[in-house]
Amino acid sequence: MSDTNNNSQYQPAKVWKNDKENGGKFASTNRPTAGARHEQTLPVGAAPLQLYSLNTPNGVKINIMLEELKELGVQGAAYDAYKIDIGENDQFGSGFVDINPNSKIPALVDYSVIQDNDNDGEPIKVFESGAILLYLAEKFGQFVPMQQGRARTECLSWLMWQMGSAPYLGGGFGHFYAYAPEPMEYPINRFTMETKRQLDVLDIHLQNCDYMCGNGKESYTIADIAIWAWYGQLALGNLYEGSAQFLQVDSYQHLQRWAKAIAARPAVKRAVDLPLKPIS
Repeated sequence: MSDTNNNSQYQPAKVWKNDKENGGKFASTNRPTAGARHEQTLPVGAAPLQLYSLNTPNGVKINIMLEELKELGVQGAAYDAYKIDIGENDQFGSGFVDINPNSKIPALVDYSVIQDNDNDGEPIKVFESGAILLYLAEKFGQFVPMQQGRARTECLSWLMWQMGSAPYLGGGFGHFYAYAPEPMEYPINRFTMETKRQLDVLDIHLQNCDYMCGNGKESYTIADIAIWAWYGQLALGNLYEGSAQFLQVDSYQHLQRWAKAIAARPAVKRAVDLPLKPIS
């Protein structure tokens, strides 16, 4: 189905107004304003780390990181995980907005620092999945090169690549392919083109390395965790029903090898369907 003719009749107004339903899966949650919409106190468990999230690709990133730390037996990385149901507007509750003013999952609160005199007895609140990954990696000295230099720079470059690229995949391709109220040829073609280009970037890069930043198990980093949650799951057919065939993901053989290797990790297996506690 093509709506090319209908789209050609649309002319943007001089001043945009939110005066009609825009349709799509998340239409009821979308508004052009920020801030809390209702009062909601978030529960706080006994563990030092409190995660408020959902098992979407962005949420799965942090699940993997925390489960990988658990797999290593890292002291202090225990956590409680609570479900923020974005379909029910949990992200707009006052407690969540206090952690993340942008009202997006995931969000993390670190209570292990409240005895630190330099922190005024307050926990540390972290939002944005890339920032949470980096915060946990540096806090525990795992899955990121700690010394300034080539290895750390490469890791952070690929981490930021994912943060900058995924909106084209999730907000662009995923939205118009799976969630828009009706199929629209131009945006689907536009974002499919960019998504396939990104898949090719990864496939070419992974031709010469086991992981995003090198060879051998010690090269597995937060860059792999962040990228796998989106592109690895896409390559394995776990995102957007029908998209694996549509995008011909099987043709990216090096990406497939990498995606399957990470999917086989015990921490990753636990993370993709991590049990999340209700917030009320």
